Amino acid sequence: MTSPLFSTHGCRLNTFETEAMKTLADQAGLKNAIVVNTCAVTGEAVRKAKQDIRKLSRLNPEAKIIVTGCAAQIQPEIFSRIENVTSIIGNKEKMQPKTWERFASNYKATSNRIQVGDIMASKEVDFQSVDSFGIRARAFVQVQNGCDHRCSFCIIPYGRGNSRSVPLEIVIKQINHLVDCGYNEVVLTGVDLTSWGKDLSNDLSFGDLVLQILIQIPGLSRLRISSIDSIEVDEKLIEAIANYSRFMPHLHLSLQHGDDIILKRMKRRHLRDDAIRFCDRIRCLRPDIIFGADIIAGFPTETDEHFENSINLVNECELTWLHVFPFSARQGTPAARMPQVDGTTIRDRAARLRNLKAEKVANHLKAQVGHIHQVLMESPYKGRTTQFTEVNFKETQKVGAIVSAHIVGVTGNQLVAAFVE
Repeated sequence: MTSPLFSTHGCRLNTFETEAMKTLADQAGLKNAIVVNTCAVTGEAVRKAKQDIRKLSRLNPEAKIIVTGCAAQIQPEIFSRIENVTSIIGNKEKMQPKTWERFASNYKATSNRIQVGDIMASKEVDFQSVDSFGIRARAFVQVQNGCDHRCSFCIIPYGRGNSRSVPLEIVIKQINHLVDCGYNEVVLTGVDLTSWGKDLSNDLSFGDLVLQILIQIPGLSRLRISSIDSIEVDEKLIEAIANYSRFMPHLHLSLQHGDDIILKRMKRRHLRDDAIRFCDRIRCLRPDIIFGADIIAGFPTETDEHFENSINLVNECELTWLHVFPFSARQGTPAARMPQVDGTTIRDRAARLRNLKAEKVANHLKAQVGHIHQVLMESPYKGRTTQFTEVNFKETQKVGAIVSAHIVGVTGNQLVAAFVE
């Protein structure tokens, strides 16, 4: 083993940061190392990270094992107890060149295996330019990090720190560079995207950022954004969604629940009617829009009636792509101290939501048959529509190209298409 092996868990921001770490490790000349970028959003995410570390260590017994990411930031001691782990580094430290220069030297961790600083002291984003994302399909650009909100179930602010923004000019420069490198689609990533700009002095909103990207970079074919908090969407973002076809008609919403009592106990900033009004408004402005959402099943104190309101919300908002999270108590959060729902009930409710998701996805796929879609190729035989629906082809096409496709059928959770000449 020579070049470092990277393993990424969790969100799109982690995906971006892994690519940034690859650049830093390559520049430093790091060899014979494994880097695991962990996620802490649920207890299951932490368990999978530990399992992955042990497996990679067994397969590569001579390699340095470096653990980072949100789980490492929040609970570094649990990873220090895993055999063969060389170092645990924090979310700030992983984006600093000197960290990787030290690992590339003959550095051997002893008493200072844990290098995790106070993430709450971070005042700006340690931005790292990235040239490549493995395939020439879509690229990720970090525009924001951290979160100022304190939802009662969420541990992530303690792994990411407070909200801070990447300045507009840096974002524009990075996207221009990626377009020059041949990327047709860019995804804006962050922890709390709609908070972008609040810590900057230029009085711009996230919607301003999106509009400026679309205006200043006409060569960018497709702009997509990761998960957003719908209650904080500003009018400039509404303008971008409504008026720019290059803004992809797919929004993933951080809704979490469909009952007002539970939303209040979660310390969310919206009520169910806010979510419904938002979806109705956007659908009127952009009829081709497809919505996804995060929904938690079995939040503490959730009754059958509360849960049914989440089921109803999926239908009333016409949600398609659901990320279903069985509630997982995270030590240190207020929700962990609330009366818990029993595990069997949580699993049953999560299964109902997943079954509803399967029904919604099937209906969406069926409705696409016979239509022409513009598809971004992710591999020679596979791509995604503007609505982020996966498409399979029998013929091959150049990876990263945007092609016209006639949808001829459905197989599983994917569309089947033929290229349009």
